Amino acid sequence: MAENPQRAQRPRPLSPFVTIYHWPVTMATSITHRFTGIGLAGGLVVLVWWLVAIASGPEAFNQFTSLAATPLGQVILFLIVWSGSFHLLNGIRHLAWDMGFGFAKATAINNSIIVIAGSIVLAAAFFAAAYTGHGGYYQ
Repeated sequence: MAENPQRAQRPRPLSPFVTIYHWPVTMATSITHRFTGIGLAGGLVVLVWWLVAIASGPEAFNQFTSLAATPLGQVILFLIVWSGSFHLLNGIRHLAWDMGFGFAKATAINNSIIVIAGSIVLAAAFFAAAYTGHGGYYQ
């Protein structure tokens, strides 16, 4: 069977690559929900470490707080708090979906944006409360 010479010279079509594919915000929130669930599992390890340090006495607690006070420790704590905030708000959105609300495309996009913005604001509010002493953290 003879092959068509025009067909052999045409480049093959390529699948969209991650860098050129446009991720809808609803897909991004779905993937982020999974990652924040994993992040919360890691955050649980940090929480247990903190509780064990409290129960172990002042030396262990001071070691934990000295690590948590570093810039990297603050970033890790913020990411844990943000993961919890995002997971909470997105979970509320999923509960609304389970009840049959919010499936229209425009509504789902708007709710995704609200979840992202709300999670950042909520995490920043928790950190602001802790830094101003309203959470009992610096008293």
